[in-house]
Amino acid sequence: MSAELDDLYQEVILDHNRRPRNFRRLEGGQHAEGFNPLCGDRLTVYLQIDDEGRIGDVSFQGSGCAISKASASLMTDSVKGATVAEAARLFDRFQQMITGPADGPIDRLGKLEALAGVRRFPVRVKCASLAWHTLRAALEANEGMVTTE
Repeated sequence: MSAELDDLYQEVILDHNRRPRNFRRLEGGQHAEGFNPLCGDRLTVYLQIDDEGRIGDVSFQGSGCAISKASASLMTDSVKGATVAEAARLFDRFQQMITGPADGPIDRLGKLEALAGVRRFPVRVKCASLAWHTLRAALEANEGMVTTE
C-alpha cells in the first residue's frame, strides 16, 4: 500500500473516530451489545428493519478505541438502506478483508477499505470486528452480549 493511501486511510479512521456517524440511541427495533474484554471496547448497535427486510435506520453508542469507534461509524454508513441479506454478505466480505494476509489483495469495499490495515496487527482485528459481530447479533435479534473472546 502506498504512503499516500495509508495517509488517506488513517485520516478516514481519525475522522470517523472524532465525528462518528449515526452515534445515537434508536428507540424500538432490534439491538445487541458488544464487548471486547481485551481492551475494554463496549458498544450497542441499534437497528430498525422495515417490512421488506431493509435496514431503515442503524446506529450505535458506546466507547472504545479509535479503530473500534471508526469501524462502527463506517459500518452504520455502509449498511443503512441495505437488506438484511446484503448486510450479512458485507459482514462476510469485511471479515475476510481484515483477517486476510497482510499483503493480500483488498476487496473493493469503499471507505471500509480504510480498516484493511488492521490485518497487519492481529490484536487490532478484534477492535475493528466488534461492531460487525454486534451488528450480526442484532440482525439475528440476539440481544445477549457479544464478545470478541
